[in-house]
Amino acid sequence: MFTEERRQVIVSALSLNGSLSVTEIARLVHSSQVTVRRDLIALEEAKIVTRRRGGATIARLSIEEPTYLEKSTVASLEKRSIALEAAELIADGDVVMLGPGTTTQELAKRLVERRIMVATTSILVADALRDAPGVETILIGGVFRGEIRATVGGAAERAIGRLRFQKLFLSGNGLTGRTGLTTPNAHVAGVDRAAADSSTEIIALVDHTKVGVDSIVQTVPTSRIGTLITDSAADAGELEALRAAGVAVKIAATD
Repeated sequence: MFTEERRQVIVSALSLNGSLSVTEIARLVHSSQVTVRRDLIALEEAKIVTRRRGGATIARLSIEEPTYLEKSTVASLEKRSIALEAAELIADGDVVMLGPGTTTQELAKRLVERRIMVATTSILVADALRDAPGVETILIGGVFRGEIRATVGGAAERAIGRLRFQKLFLSGNGLTGRTGLTTPNAHVAGVDRAAADSSTEIIALVDHTKVGVDSIVQTVPTSRIGTLITDSAADAGELEALRAAGVAVKIAATD
């Protein structure tokens, strides 16, 4: 198991279990305890986990907003697979909006040869499309929020409200069948809600580390989500709850 993949597994396991011992983690990732300790040191330096005697816990609470750097280290293989699946839902001529996040950034990378219009508040998405000759990119301005590399605020919400999209692709910080998409930040939630109000179809791009997680601010209720694209490690019970609520669930194949 490569270092990045191993650390993704560690973060996912800690997210699900809350805390684990070094012995348990070593058994899970089929590595030595020395290697696991090195991984935990690196993850602690990134403020993703907190080491304790004999093990570790997830450092971030549900009320705290993960940064772009934190997100970029988690489930990257799954995010790429989800992005590939999502790209299949976009046809030439579509007008779509991509919300902020590392998964939508991966999706943007797979749209560079399309002939479409993309609106976004994310500089990561806009940068991924900078050399795409057939993509007209609308970068929506507002108050820049460095943690997520995107704009928020009333100006962004008003600009979005003047546009209309066939499809909206959102990630968020958590997704449950009961609540829908959630985030710990009210400013981010306001922009996501404005985008949802301007969109005909809403597609949630949510890897397994976020499925079953509830944060404090709802962005899009379950009833508004048309499709969820996730990976095979997502909680089966939560996926059934989403299907029962009318969400079409697609499982992206991960190599």
